[in-house]
Amino acid sequence: MAKSTGLGQTALSIDDAAGTARDIRNDITNWQLSTPRGVQDVTGIDKSANERLLLLADVSFTANGVHNPAANRAHDVFKTVPSTSVQRTVTLTVNGVTLATELLFSDYQLTRSDSGELTWSAPGALADGNVPTWT
Repeated sequence: MAKSTGLGQTALSIDDAAGTARDIRNDITNWQLSTPRGVQDVTGIDKSANERLLLLADVSFTANGVHNPAANRAHDVFKTVPSTSVQRTVTLTVNGVTLATELLFSDYQLTRSDSGELTWSAPGALADGNVPTWT
């Protein structure tokens, strides 16, 4: 696969509280995905460099966007974050490769700037213990 940009090659759906996948790409202005692994330092005193073991896998995801209160859009998806405790499937496809994972969204932040923009941010973290895998 050739090098590519993130322009026009992204599919993204996030479940609402009822478990229905919603395509809210038009409301999202940017997103960030991280798939870190824990690391344990196991360096013995006989070593002159670090020795480590990989531990548990994780996922964190944050979507940011423009407020849209229309039915089945971003506000509909995230408005129940403060009042429900449901896992939500996030399916992200970038340039033909897909990561689908179960996340718990822990916040739905609305921001009204001094110049009038009304934006939101929604951070999520791995919920189900399954290792995140790109397909």
